[in-house]
Amino acid sequence: MPKTLKSKIELNVELDENRVPERLNWSAQDGGVNNKEAKALMLSVWDSDAQETLKIDLWTKDMPVDEMKQFFHQTLVTMSDTFFRATQDEKMTATMKDFCDYFAEKLELKK
Repeated sequence: MPKTLKSKIELNVELDENRVPERLNWSAQDGGVNNKEAKALMLSVWDSDAQETLKIDLWTKDMPVDEMKQFFHQTLVTMSDTFFRATQDEKMTATMKDFCDYFAEKLELKK
């Protein structure tokens, strides 16, 4: 039997008294990341048994709105790229990219 490898990604969330995130840190040893601070994160996990996505969306209370808009835009672009790699569906990927451009235009993200 071939040897399997394991990789660990760790998320740490520091909350205030109202359970609102004050600090987010993450580590991924295989990626060379050790306790790196983040202002926001989105994690989606597919539950095949329930046929649904489980997700965690967190951001710190000092995450600036303009950075949140950029974060969303870049996440949407990355999702488009991932969708194409997973499905090879060129038509829907192009539609998703068009929406990403529209999103950036409406939020005046492109200079």
